[in-house]
Amino acid sequence: MDEKEEDKSEESFQKHLVFYQKLNDTILGIESEIKNTSDEKLLKHLKERIEAIDLDKTRIRKLFPHIDENVWNALDKKN
Repeated sequence: MDEKEEDKSEESFQKHLVFYQKLNDTILGIESEIKNTSDEKLLKHLKERIEAIDLDKTRIRKLFPHIDENVWNALDKKN
């Protein structure tokens, strides 16, 4: 797969921070949905979605390796 040149500017970082927080919010919603369902197929699907979102979060962290780990951890703890 071709990788495009990622924008690693401060503006891009700020936009990625917002997106990262939205990913956390999405995970919270999915986790809430998991608590309220017992359908095994749906549970599997929801867990796979969380895994995919976690991969996206990891990709964002790798885009900005100079950012202190505490910044990312603080965003994760907000949820």
